[in-house]
Amino acid sequence: MPRSPLLRATAPVLCAGLLWTAAPAHAQDTAPAQGSAPARPVSSGTWADRATGAYRALQDNLYQGPGSHGLYLEQTPRQATDQEHSYLWPFREAAQAAVDMQELPGTGSAYRQDAAERFDTAQLYHTGGERPGYASYLPAPLGGGGDVYYDDNAVVALTQLDQYEATGDKRLLKRAEQVVPVVSRAWDDDTAKACPGGMDWFDSPNNTIRATNVTALSAQLAARLYTHTHDRAYLDRAEQWYGWVHSCMRKAPGLYVNDRGDDGSTNETLWTYNSGAMIGTATALYRGTGDTTYLKNAVVDATGSLAYWTEGSRLHDQPAVFNSFYFKDLLDLDAVRHDPAYLKAISAYADSTYKSNRDPATGLFRFQPSNGGDYDPAAPAATLNQSAMVQIFATLAETTHQPHRHA
Repeated sequence: MPRSPLLRATAPVLCAGLLWTAAPAHAQDTAPAQGSAPARPVSSGTWADRATGAYRALQDNLYQGPGSHGLYLEQTPRQATDQEHSYLWPFREAAQAAVDMQELPGTGSAYRQDAAERFDTAQLYHTGGERPGYASYLPAPLGGGGDVYYDDNAVVALTQLDQYEATGDKRLLKRAEQVVPVVSRAWDDDTAKACPGGMDWFDSPNNTIRATNVTALSAQLAARLYTHTHDRAYLDRAEQWYGWVHSCMRKAPGLYVNDRGDDGSTNETLWTYNSGAMIGTATALYRGTGDTTYLKNAVVDATGSLAYWTEGSRLHDQPAVFNSFYFKDLLDLDAVRHDPAYLKAISAYADSTYKSNRDPATGLFRFQPSNGGDYDPAAPAATLNQSAMVQIFATLAETTHQPHRHA
């Protein structure tokens, strides 16, 4: 079964002109008039309220409930080509949203049960056999299954680690560790290829690319596992995988091209989450080893990527879910090397998107078919995007509640 078109990391980015639509009737021009006082920072309480509203809309409109195995729709209104339930990546984002909601100051405990249930449900996507992993769609008896995409598996494990860190549940640490052999299968050891190494996008003879997202996200997983287990094997993998992306896919500081084809071609598309994964991996490697080279790399990539992504409408036009990854990685770095520019950029995006892309009647967010850009009132509201906005608001609520916490 093919993976959801919403999630194809190799899909071309539409230019800003093609993403433009007329502003929705409910959207207000929030830019301050020239010469006026700058807008006040949004408070932690306001971010928490926005997260709560977005999460409620997610659950009311896209969650299918216990009677449907605790799964989610792909989008609402449901389209003729939609599966009965969502693909794996949207479900992972809904699970991550619950994980982040349980960190809300004061009210987070109300979401602990939701978060716990998501990890039981996630196992419905797991497939066994000689090449196990989380499938892109539900295997029998709930669905027809799908390919094992290695980026999906890496991000599922990263969410399992987040929940382990939040709860201390060692079952989730074990599950995250079990993903490492899965993504390790993706490593391409054909030395005849240009820039040998890198990781396949999905587990199939039909795969023809070595992908930045898979390799960087898997490196981030291994680096974080090393900080918890001190298992040298994880460090070796993290350094190898990070090193390949840094040496073979880096276009400029903080900017990493999408993939290398088996035919020798390079897909030059840039995504925020590839910037973020490399920042997050370097930060985790610094935490685990104390090697300041990694910290320097993270800072250089954060500075370079932020300068690029905040120019014009670039950040606005990126998929909201990719921005969620990027923002969390910036804030992870901020915890060890503070730079107020990170929080400023994240807050500006989040505040603008809340005002421009949210339907106040339903609390649902709508974007262009690219999953970013301007509000499209005719577009379905997707679990992927709604969950991303929950994550961004909840993360800002927690971060601004304790603005001076730095390791």
